[in-house]
Amino acid sequence: MRIVYDDAGKADIAALLSSVAETEFEKQGVARILGNPRAVENWRVGEAIAESFVIAHRGGLFPWPDGRDERKEGSSLPGADLVGFRGAANEARFAFGEVKTSGENVHPPGAMHGRTGLKQQLEDLRDNTTIRDGLVAYLGYRAVTSSWQGHYKSATRRYLANPSQVYVFGVLIRDVTPHQDDLRVRITKLSVGRPDGTEIELFAIYLPNGSIAQLGAKALAARTKIRGQQEKGGGE
Repeated sequence: MRIVYDDAGKADIAALLSSVAETEFEKQGVARILGNPRAVENWRVGEAIAESFVIAHRGGLFPWPDGRDERKEGSSLPGADLVGFRGAANEARFAFGEVKTSGENVHPPGAMHGRTGLKQQLEDLRDNTTIRDGLVAYLGYRAVTSSWQGHYKSATRRYLANPSQVYVFGVLIRDVTPHQDDLRVRITKLSVGRPDGTEIELFAIYLPNGSIAQLGAKALAARTKIRGQQEKGGGE
């Protein structure tokens, strides 16, 4: 829930506005701006699952949630779904990832194909220096006064020495019976022509059958429960 609802970011804003909102009316306004827990798109929960996996199993760090760049709730921004780093601060490299959430009962799902499919997106991240440059600059603007500036400097040194020194990954979130054909062909083809220094990995995460349609609702229910427990604990 922390990733889905960007609790860290909202806490920072609340702290910033604590000296501005003095009256009860103003405090209610801050609460309105930050928003009560709301239902989120199923694909957004899928991205959070993928992010949690890469953080836990690949040493990922994704310090700037793309939801902070939205000017309207629910919009999907261009560029990679997950932009951050892999590795400790002194040895970090940039990590660029794409995530597709699909319950389509075919292998591979349609989300793998087409101009906006996982196949093309990963090939673009692997081969297109202009796209990667844009993502490096995107993080750079946000790194200037950040606590993760060390990661950014380390990854940039590596990138300037060789723009192919990046970690590219794709994640399929599925709620069908696991099948090797979801990734088998793509793994082979992505390795062909892989630039020296580029590390590429593909993952498929399988959820209980038919569960994707309820991801957003379940996230909201869990968040509401947590908020209720926090409020109850704070009042005791």
